[in-house]
Order: sequence, then structure tokens, then C-alpha cells
Amino acid sequence: MEEAGKAGGTTQGFSGTWEKRLPRGRGAAGCPAQAPEALLPEGPAGHLRLQLPHQRLLQADPGPALLHQSAAAQHPDQVYLQPHGPLLVGLPGGWADVPVLHDAVADLTTLLPLHLCDWAEVSYWDHGCHLQEGQLEQGPGERLALGSLQENLGPSVLAGVAFMVLLIPLNGAVAVKMRAFQVKQMKLKDSRIKLMSEILNGIKVLKMYAWESSFLKQVEGIRQGELQLLRTAAYLHATTTFTWMCSPFLVTLITLWVYVYVDPNNVLDAEKAFVSVSLFNILRLPLNMLPQLISNLTQASVSLKRIQQFLSQDELDPQSVERKTISPGYAITIHSGTFTWAQDLPPTLHSLDIQVPKGALVAVVGPVGCGKSSLVSALLGEMEKLEGKVHMKGSVAYVPQQAWIQNCTLQENVLFGQALNPKRYQQTLEACALLADLEMLPGGDQTEIGEKGINLSGGQRQRVSLARAVYSDADIFLLDDPLSAVDSHVAKHIFDHVIGPEGVLAGKTRVLVTHGISFLPQTDFIIVLADGQVSEMGPYPALLQRNSSFANFLCNYAPDEDQGHLEDSWTALEGAEDKEALLIEDTLSNHTDLTDNDPVTYVVQKQFMRQLSAVSSDGEGQGRPVPRRHLGPSEKVRVTEAKADGALTQKEKAEIGTVELSVFWDYAKAVGLYTTLAICLLYVGQSAAAIGANVWLSAWTNDAVADSRQNNTSQRLGVYAALGILQGLLVTLSAMAMAAGGIQAARVLHQALLHNKIRSPQSFFDTTPSGRILNRFSKDIYVIDEVLAPVILMLLNSFFNAISTLVVIVASTPLFAVVILPLAVLYTLVQRFYAATSRQLKRLESVSRSPIYSHFSETVTGASVIRAYNRSRDFEVISDTKVDANQRSCYPYIISNRWLSIGVEFVGNCVVLFAALFAVIGRSSLNPGLVGLSVSYSLQVTFALNWMIRMMSDLESNIVAVERVKEYSKTVTEAPWVVEGSRPPEGWPPRGEVEFRNYSVRYRPGLDLVLRDLSLHVHGGEKVGIVGRTGAGKSSMTLCLFRILEAAKGEIRIDGLNVADIGLHDLRSQLTIIPQDPILFSGTLRMNLDPSGSYSEEDIWQALELSHLHTFVSSQPAGLDFQCSEGGENLSVGQRQLVCLARALLRKSRILVLDEATAAIDLETDNLIQTTIRTQFDTCTVLTIAHRLNTIMDYSRVLVLDKGVVAEFDSPANLIAARGIFYGMARDAGLA
Repeated sequence: MEEAGKAGGTTQGFSGTWEKRLPRGRGAAGCPAQAPEALLPEGPAGHLRLQLPHQRLLQADPGPALLHQSAAAQHPDQVYLQPHGPLLVGLPGGWADVPVLHDAVADLTTLLPLHLCDWAEVSYWDHGCHLQEGQLEQGPGERLALGSLQENLGPSVLAGVAFMVLLIPLNGAVAVKMRAFQVKQMKLKDSRIKLMSEILNGIKVLKMYAWESSFLKQVEGIRQGELQLLRTAAYLHATTTFTWMCSPFLVTLITLWVYVYVDPNNVLDAEKAFVSVSLFNILRLPLNMLPQLISNLTQASVSLKRIQQFLSQDELDPQSVERKTISPGYAITIHSGTFTWAQDLPPTLHSLDIQVPKGALVAVVGPVGCGKSSLVSALLGEMEKLEGKVHMKGSVAYVPQQAWIQNCTLQENVLFGQALNPKRYQQTLEACALLADLEMLPGGDQTEIGEKGINLSGGQRQRVSLARAVYSDADIFLLDDPLSAVDSHVAKHIFDHVIGPEGVLAGKTRVLVTHGISFLPQTDFIIVLADGQVSEMGPYPALLQRNSSFANFLCNYAPDEDQGHLEDSWTALEGAEDKEALLIEDTLSNHTDLTDNDPVTYVVQKQFMRQLSAVSSDGEGQGRPVPRRHLGPSEKVRVTEAKADGALTQKEKAEIGTVELSVFWDYAKAVGLYTTLAICLLYVGQSAAAIGANVWLSAWTNDAVADSRQNNTSQRLGVYAALGILQGLLVTLSAMAMAAGGIQAARVLHQALLHNKIRSPQSFFDTTPSGRILNRFSKDIYVIDEVLAPVILMLLNSFFNAISTLVVIVASTPLFAVVILPLAVLYTLVQRFYAATSRQLKRLESVSRSPIYSHFSETVTGASVIRAYNRSRDFEVISDTKVDANQRSCYPYIISNRWLSIGVEFVGNCVVLFAALFAVIGRSSLNPGLVGLSVSYSLQVTFALNWMIRMMSDLESNIVAVERVKEYSKTVTEAPWVVEGSRPPEGWPPRGEVEFRNYSVRYRPGLDLVLRDLSLHVHGGEKVGIVGRTGAGKSSMTLCLFRILEAAKGEIRIDGLNVADIGLHDLRSQLTIIPQDPILFSGTLRMNLDPSGSYSEEDIWQALELSHLHTFVSSQPAGLDFQCSEGGENLSVGQRQLVCLARALLRKSRILVLDEATAAIDLETDNLIQTTIRTQFDTCTVLTIAHRLNTIMDYSRVLVLDKGVVAEFDSPANLIAARGIFYGMARDAGLA
């Protein structure tokens, strides 16, 4: 310890400065940092905290406190560990440099709610053992009690002390066993919360695939194991209760037995007996507290090890990217760079030599999985550098492939912590094609964006992410395929106005990962990646002339003779457009689903080039600057009072007032009414046995003394022992009954919550932050599992103790009945005042905890973006603020306990005073035994009353968990999964006909209709493309087909059957969707393809073959058991999309929906997918939300939606001939 102090700072115990900073998870001397003391420095103002290794911090400055010593103000010598400050404050300082890989997000979100709560429990019990609310200071108290016993009973007391010492190894054995259960249970709890977190993140996919049942079984399987361990631990705890209840009594019994037998002249009179009993009661308190403290210490040590394991993991090396020096004229250089995602994984990128001049526009291209995104991550310092050097000079802006959007207003998302400059902000929105979207959003740019950008389309999310980068005005822009998620027309607008040579970023250094070949001629040079290496590099014309694989690939899509035209193609085309078509408001985002970066067929390309030539010969000014749309005065960005209108998620409300009796009744029903009654009766019996034992002792002390000795000593001892053991047995039985009832309640309540949430409609998840739901599944279920039952037991114990005390005192000194009423009134006033305060503080604490989880989860997800923009410190501060808000209700809660102590002390001291006073007044008529009994009981009353009031308020505070779980167990659910009387016939739908009849729908009650009176008929086997601008209702239409949205009026019929009449699973299992965002779950690849295990291995391999994943999967040692990490993070986005294609191929349903599914795929893979869909689904009805217009040019018909109504619906040829909206889109794309 001293050496540790020297190595890391100074060591002065808990009250001094004990600061230790550990580089890369190592101890001061380079050895693994395993000693807990390495994690327990003290922060300013007496706040004990776990100091995070400094390189793990978001900045070099040490992170905020991990452990709050909230009670420091009252008891500076007590280690008071507050659970909500832990990871909540500390981890945002801690994850800063941790690579967020694989299952990191779920693991961290599990560390947060679970392991840190355990510290609170320890502090509570540690405090209880060391200082029982001012009643007695246990250190000196125990020594005084032992000294007085020695004086009173002589050496006999050593027998009792010896028995206490013998109990210690027994406690140790129990603690070891409990710890083993705890470790196992903690792992199961972790995996359950992690799985729930993933289910909540991917709930839409689960609903569309009708996979809820199989995931429900997975959660219930884990829960079953968890409850089994809890049950075993509870029974073990109940059996030890026998020892605990009997031990104080046995200590008294053994001491008295030795005292009366060691010397026949020793007489047990009232003075000796009751003074000894009172002194033993002083020793009884720590003995009774010890098991609970051991149990909580066990739990806390497991949690601390988990936290320590996290804090000791490898961190990113902040020096991996050199930011200060670089070769003159260059912005980015990599020399012989080799990078990996983790030390134990093979290198992802190797032997990279790249030099990017200042102000250059560099394109990075290559097939799916070749390492394009990894290259961007390497530049950001997010990967492990194995060898080589990376230099990057200047501030960085980063646009990830999957946009990371915060749960705040759209404006706050764009500004990202910078001050508002109205002119620059205006230009940014205009360049990123966001103005039209602002007009659609209810609160303009003050609209609140839901968690993960839930109320924005994929394209809108990506444009907001890009706007954030543009507004940051950085020196270097790392753009990881930002154009794939947006519609093609918008992609072209963004390239021209933002990224390209004429864009707002012109002159900045831009690294653009892209799949779009049409932009390549305008880049300064191109880096071609293959298998993690640079296969070619150079300007566009040079690469074409090399005649390499890249040139061949380009030639397939843009024939050689026309290459010269490509460079000016877009400018020329724009010059040729009708001005209205280009400049009207819709240009930005109206003709959305066009194409420029798609594998156009040779014929279409030829036609496109011919049109270009014609346009050029008309002399319509090639290279003219493209006029930008200017806002009218009324359209200037509205920084209005619209924030309230734009709110999506409602604030979580704390209930007010007393907890309703119905909540207690709900819990009693969950426990079982017979079990509840049995527990109460057993406690009545135990109290009767305890009173009986003490009355017997009182009678014993009054026995006549003959020849200086008492007769009947053996009988007296035997009955006294029997009554004591009976008391222990009854308490043990009640503890066992409570354990069984508590586990039953935990099972029932969790099951109700889980079943309700899995069946909740999608709108619930859109408007409720996942942190709020996860809070129910973690903290509230933890309280029901492990906190409520012990609190109820202790409440019953203290309640019956208090009642017993009053009964004994009134029986001994009837005059005491006079003061019972005023004392009861005073006690009730104190209790009511305290209970109301502590209950509401506890509720406020619960409500203020959810935002911490949500923010933490959001922060970990966006860690790479936050680090890239160098905003780590700001996010620490936001996290601190949220934790401080949470602590503001924790600290007063502790202070209210101090206040309670004073009130109850006063009442307790009054009871002792009056019991002694009335004993003295009535001394002539009372025998010494009864007076001793009365006074010894009254001495215990302070503890009983104090404990009872605390347990009552604890019960009320903790029963709030049942209230919160019940609240989310009774929310509205969607339609039944299966309607028994109305199941579709076997083999339905045989043809795949889809008909919408006067169909209207809205997202939620109170909102506008998104589809209005939609009527259309799609024949079986028909291929229909769906196009329209953002917000036209394309995705909504597919959601209606799956009944994710229910009809406001009208109906949808599939093969003549109204889909509203059948169960959701019967419907959804017969449809297949390849969604826009490819969602994968952590688990095997087989589970991701077929969670219910319905298909054979041959079927799965065939699906992988057709989805072009066969080579990848067969190259993995585990094959189909290849472990996908959370969200499929260890696969590229393109590979994840192919997994979704494989799912569709496995189901082979009659109706297939493609929702902009080819957005993140390179051109070759896209071609393969389109071919697969055309061959494998040739007899199926295919509805495609078209992202690249060429993919639907050979479809039977195209549906053009506009503002929720059918604008056009005919074959592509007829629509082009009609020269309507579709013609304009096709013409813009060069396809008409």
C-alpha cells in the first residue's frame, strides 16, 4: 500500500489524498492493477472516488468521481458509496479511450444500472453495523458491553464470547457459498439486460419478422436460471437466519448456563440477569447485522471486480495518430501502417502508404468488407496501430456510415456544441438539402429528434450528420459513405454543393468513402482498397489508363468512349434542365429516388450519353454555376417557440403522494395470499416465543433462594433453551416462506412486464427512450428480486419487536398505558413527515436516473464521433450534470434519515424514561424480575421503533419499483399474434395479390394522416417500384402492410383476405422485408438467420450461397456458429445487408418488400443482389422502395407517392411517355 502511494501520489488513508493513475490498465510498477486500493482514491471535498486510468479519460484531465461519499457531511469516517454516481459519472470519463467494439455497448449499459447499485447497499449496512443511527457507537459500545459483562458475570462471559468467535468461520463458509451464487447470478443478470437492450434496439425488425416468440423464450430461459440461483441463495440465507436468530440467544444461554453451573453459589437474580440481557442485546445488533453486511459485501466485491475488469482493459493509444507535425503540404500521411481492431485479431489493414495533400478531395473505393470504413477509423485513432506512422494535422469532422443522432433538437444536432452563427447555419442547411425537411417537421429545426433519430428517415439522419460536419468548419473531413443513405438526386445535390470541387467544403481536405462511380471523375485522386491493402492509387484518368481491375470495373458501367463526357456530365445536365424543374422548392429533396451512382445497363448509359451530347451541342453553357435556391423572408430558419410543438418523447413523470394500497395488494397477490398470511402468523408465533422466554427468565430470577442457591436450575435452563430454539425455528420458517413468495413475485412481475413490452406497438418504442424501459428491466426488477423481500422481513421483525415491547412494559407497569397515546401521536407525526419526504425523494431519484442511462447509452454508441470532434469533455460535463441532478435527490434522502434519527431517539428515550419512572413509582408492588424485564425491553425500543420506521419508508420507497413495473405492464398492446377463430388457410397467400382500399393511416393518435385514401391493386407476382420524395409515405406504406401501423380507415387485402382480421404473426410470417437498416443481434450467424430453428442446415447454406455470403461464412472457423457481435458490428454494413437478404431467401414468402435495401452496398454486390432477387423471387410479388431508379426500370409498374396520395401508377414506359413526375425523375437520372 505504501509503495502504491509512492508510485502514484500520496497515501493518507481515506481522509487524505490517495490518487493513483494507471496507464493502459497497468499498476504503478507495470504489474496488472488488481488491488482494489488502486481504484480507491479520494476526490475533492471528501468525495471518495475510483480514479480512472488517465489515458482512459476523454481528456488527460482525470474524470469525475466514480464513488460518491454522500454521507461524508455526517460521518466523514464512514465509506459511503453512492450507486448513481459510479459509472454514471465515471465511465464517461472511462470509456473515452476504450475501443467500442463487439458487445461493448450492451456490456457498458449493464455495468451501469446493476453493479453500481450494490455499492449503495454496502454503505447502508456498513453504516448500520458501525453506527446504529446514533444509538450506540459500536466500536466503543462493544468493548464497554464486554467489560460490563465481565464485571457482572465474571469469567462465565468468556463462554459466550468463545461461541461468538466460533460463529465467524461459519459465516465465512456461508459468505463463500453466497459469493459463488452471486457471481453466477450476476452473469445471468448481465446477459438478460444485454439481450433486452438488443431487443429494444431491434424491436421493429423482430416485429416484422414475427420473431418475438423466439427472443421471448431466450429471455425467459435466462430469467429461469437467474430465479433458480436467487431461490437457492434465498433458502441458504433463510437457513442461516436460524443461526442468526438463535446466536444472540444462545450466547446468553451458554453464558448463564456456565455462570450457574461453574459455582453452586452463583445466584441468578434480576440485577444480574437483566443487566446481562441488556448488555447482550448491545452485542446482538452487530451480530444480527453481520450476515446482511457479508451478503452485501459479497455482492459489492463481485461488482467491483467487474468494474475493475472494465477499467483495467486496454485503451486506445492517444499517440497512435501524430497531430502536431506533418510533411509540408500534406494534411494526412500514413507510412507502412498496419492496423487491427483488437490485439488478438489479425490485422484488418496492412502495409498502407497514403499521402493526402492539403485541400484534396480523395475517394476511397473497393468491394464490401475490404476495409474502407476501417481506414477512416484508423485515421481517427480508433484502431490498434501495430506498426507504421500516421500523421494528421488540423481539426477533424467525421460523418460515420450509420448516422449517429442525439436525442435533442435538430438544431442542437447540427450545432453540436458550437455557438449559433445564423449565416453559416443557414448555408449549412441549404447545402445539405435540409430546408424542405424543416418545412415538414412539426417544430422546424426546433423539433426534438427521438432516440437514435427515430423520427427521421435514413436519408434525413445522414444529412443531419453531414450538416454537423459542415457546420463544424474543420480542416479535415472524413466522410464514410454519407451519400449511400440519401436519395440519388439529393446525393448529387450534396456532392455539388458540399463535397465536390464547387461545394462549400472546397479547399478543405476531404476523404470520401463512396460506392458512387459518377462522382469519381471530380475527385483529385482515388484510393482503391482490396483485402485491407491499397491495390491502386492515383487520379481518375491515370487509373483508367492502367487497364487494371478497377479500370475494367469502371468500364462495365461507364464505357471508355464516353468517359470524357463523364466529368462534366452533371453540370451539363443541370444546365439543360428547365429552370422551374431545378429551382422550385422540390429540387432539393422532392424528386428523391433518382439515380446517378448505380450500375446502369450499357444501353441506358448510351442513351444517357447521347442525351448529354445533344444537350452540350445546344450550347446550354457547360460548367455554368448551378443556381442555388434562396429562401424567401418568410422561410428563414425558424428559431421559434416551436420547441414544445416539436417534442417527441414526454418527460417521465414521478408519481405524487402515498403509494396506493393497490400496489401493496398487487405485490401481495404476486407473493401469494396464503404465503403472506403464513408469514404473518409465523411472526406472531416467534414474538410469543420471545416474550415467553423472557417472562420465564423473569420468573427464574424471582425463585426463592435456599442455602445461597436456587433450585430447579436445570428445568429453568431447559425451558429457556427450548423457547429460544422455537423462536429461531419460527423465524427460519417465515424467512423461507418469504423467500419462496419473493421469488414467485419476481417471476410473475417480470413475466408480465416482459410479455407486455414485447407486445407493445411500435409507436410506444418510438416515443419512449430505451433507457426508461431498460431501467424497469434492470434497477426495478433488481429491487423486486433482491431488496423487497428482506425489507419486508425486517419490517415484520421490528414491528413485532415494538409490539412485544409495549405489551411487556404495559403488563409489567400498567401505569405506562397512560403515556402510550401521546408517544404514539408524536411517533406517528415523525413517521408521516419522514415517509412523505423520503418517498417523494426516492421517486425523484428514480425518474432522474433514466436520463443518465439514456445519455450514457447514446454517448457510448457515438463514442467515435464524439472523440473525432474532440467533444469528450463536454459529454463528461453533460453526464456529470445529469448525475448531479440525480444526486440532488439522493443527498436529501440521506439527510432525511439523520432527521428521523433525532425524532425517533427522542420517542425511544421517552419510553425508557417512563418505563423506569413508573417502575420506581410502583416499586412497592412490583417484583424485581418484572421491573428488569420491563426496563430491558424498553432499552430495545429505540432500535425497534427506529428500524420499523426506516423499514416502513424503505418498503414504501422500494415498492415504487412494483408501481413502475406495473405501470409498464399495463400499457396498450398491439393486436393478438394469433386469432384462433380467424386463421388464414394453409398455404396463404397463394398468389400474393395486394389491394389497398380507401386506406388512410397516421403514426399516432393526434397526428396528421401520412397516407390518405390510398386505393391500388397489385397483382400476384407483379414487381412494383415505389418512389416519392422524403415524407411522401413510402416506408409508411410498407409498415401498414405489416400492420406496424394500424388503419385509421379503409383496409388492406392480401389474396382477398382482410389483413386486419388475422393475427399479426399469421400475417407477418407470410411477408418478408429486407429493411433499410440491417439489424443483427449478438449470437451465432445461424440464430440471426433462423432464431426459431425452423430450417435445415442445407437450406441455410443455400440461402448463404445465393446471397453471396457462402465464401465469407465458410472461411470462418466456426462456420454457421460464427459469433456476430451486438448489432453485427464485426461485419461490414454491406455484409449485414447480405445477411438480411439471406433471411429473405430462407423465408421465400409470396410477398417481398425491399426498403431502400441497397443503400450501403458497392455496385458489384448491388448487381448480384438485384440478379438474385430477379431469379429467386421471379414468381413473387415484389414491392421495392426504390433508392436507385435503374433497379425498377424493368418492373411491371411504378407507384409514385406524393404527400400520402397516389400521384401516378403505371408501367415505367407509360409514365415516361406521360411526362409527369416520374418522367422528371427519370430525366434527372439520365434514364429518359
